[in-house]
Amino acid sequence: MSAMRNLASAEIGIGHNDKPATLAVLQPTIGPPMADIRGLYREAGCYTYDPALGETGICRSAITYVDGDNGILLYRGYPIADLVERCSYLEICWLLLNGELPTAAQLDKFMHDITHHTMVNEQLHAIYRGFRRDSHPMAVMCGVVGALAAFYHDGLDFFDPQHRMIASHDADDRRHGL
Repeated sequence: MSAMRNLASAEIGIGHNDKPATLAVLQPTIGPPMADIRGLYREAGCYTYDPALGETGICRSAITYVDGDNGILLYRGYPIADLVERCSYLEICWLLLNGELPTAAQLDKFMHDITHHTMVNEQLHAIYRGFRRDSHPMAVMCGVVGALAAFYHDGLDFFDPQHRMIASHDADDRRHGL
């Protein structure tokens, strides 16, 4: 769904005023067209109801596409089952960061960078030790990821591609001006 384009518009006559709402119809890269309901309340004075967001596209993403009814999960256009079978973890990381699978040279450099420049702050080890041994792994991950925000929050501009790349490799290098 990375590139949505306007196909047309649709009018819907609902709400408590007599004026129909005009909604844009968006065509995602993959999947069926979508009615853009962002202005529905403003135009028609009503909301939509979609239990569990079963029929609602909730974001635009250049990274993932999910169609649960048909068993489709794509990362950057690749079926995740194919990636798991054919790629290493770091190849998939590169794909998610850069939008395409790495060449052999890119993968070698990326593996070197990740291996030699990813330092974990010693205080994070204390956080890990604070969890019970039988803690659920998802609870541990949520706690640690939340804690990372407290360690590496200053000076990071998420809208700057270079800052995002540095943060994905090693936040400590950024802190030390490397």
